[in-house]
Amino acid sequence: MEIRIDDLTRHEVEELIMDHLQGMAMHSPEESRHALNLDGLRKPEITFWSAWIDEELVGCGALKELDLRHGEIKSMKTASRHLRKGVSKRMLQHIIEEAKRRGYTRLSLETGSMGAFEPARKLYEGFGFQYCGPFSDYIEDSNSRFMTLKL
Repeated sequence: MEIRIDDLTRHEVEELIMDHLQGMAMHSPEESRHALNLDGLRKPEITFWSAWIDEELVGCGALKELDLRHGEIKSMKTASRHLRKGVSKRMLQHIIEEAKRRGYTRLSLETGSMGAFEPARKLYEGFGFQYCGPFSDYIEDSNSRFMTLKL
């Protein structure tokens, strides 16, 4: 699997992000959806990566710089044909390595509290993320779970 910085212009990437947003709409009320659309992912404080096997898109992930010491994981998504093959694990490792390289001391994320998000929560727990309160501009929300990892 090759993970590369992506400019979000390829059709396959656009489709994966749209699938991600549709999944959020199915499982989270509108006021609790924090996934970014293509324009949101193109902001200068966000680095977006796509993961490929040969020429097939298998997943994506992004890192948002909150400040010089704190990053946020955004838009982790595995293509449906590649679920449970280690794509998200490898992307998460990549994002953590990049956060350390940047000198961040903390990496945080928001995910859903519903059953559909349990695999994601278990993945993050397996990497040592701990549950925490809201960070950055988030507010307390029963539909959200906040997690952080000290680096």
